[in-house]
Amino acid sequence: MAPARVLVSACLFGDAVRWDGGHKRLDAAVLRRWQAEGRVLGFCPECAAGLAVPRPPAEIEPGADAAAVLAGRARVLARDGRDLSAAFVAGAEAALRAAQAAGATVALLKDASPSCGSRCVHDGCFTGATVPGRGVAAERLAAAGLAVFADTEIEAADRWLRALDGGTIPPSQPAEPR
Repeated sequence: MAPARVLVSACLFGDAVRWDGGHKRLDAAVLRRWQAEGRVLGFCPECAAGLAVPRPPAEIEPGADAAAVLAGRARVLARDGRDLSAAFVAGAEAALRAAQAAGATVALLKDASPSCGSRCVHDGCFTGATVPGRGVAAERLAAAGLAVFADTEIEAADRWLRALDGGTIPPSQPAEPR
């Protein structure tokens, strides 16, 4: 049986895809091992949706969540006020298509991102404060049944993958953001 596949935020590989033109390289032995094992698919939902690098920062509007964005009841706004919701939804759908095409059942995503936040996102006020919740792509992937982990949870994601490789069913989905 082929090893379980994992979709990983491209910025965690050092790809300069973030809003500020930077990256968030994750220097982890687990990630290097996954790469050597051929498990990983690097992906940036925002770039897949055609957003420029660099670009103005964006956040889910205050009091809303990613599920509401996906349902068309809330927006993702750039700091300059532009509504980027359509691009974030398109990026989330592209992430799901890429994960499905690769056979990925797990995602390791950069926390606090309006796309990839897995445990928290920024509060929508552009102050740097975070609130519990998921980004738009993380929400779409989780809703489709992928096990979604934050970059800080790489060891837990590795245990999950190893359980899948061993033919066992992991005990439960990763915890919901609180």
